[in-house]
Amino acid sequence: MADFKAEYLACPIRQVISRFGDKWSMLVLFMLHKSDTGTLRFNEIHKLMSDCSQKMLSQTLKNLEHYNLVHREVYPQVPPKVEYSLTETGKSLMPSLLSLVDWALQHFDDVVVKDIVRE
Repeated sequence: MADFKAEYLACPIRQVISRFGDKWSMLVLFMLHKSDTGTLRFNEIHKLMSDCSQKMLSQTLKNLEHYNLVHREVYPQVPPKVEYSLTETGKSLMPSLLSLVDWALQHFDDVVVKDIVRE
């Protein structure tokens, strides 16, 4: 059992992807990357991801901030203004994420359509 735990803890794929591998995190990262200004406010992100609840989006942003992929900037004004942007670590992930998006576009029919037809 100890060997299994040590192997699990040493596995970079498990340890890194488990931190932000969910669908909402990937979408937030992608939306921030595609933003014209490089920053988005909470409501702007939520509009782009309307199928994500506000609670889930809030949790996702906190998680991405915790793992240093997203920066949260709070401006001292009334009403409060908060903007989100990619950190340098988040930006360094984008080539890999964009490759995954390209792969998904190329294989959409093989993976998604095939699954929908089976249902």
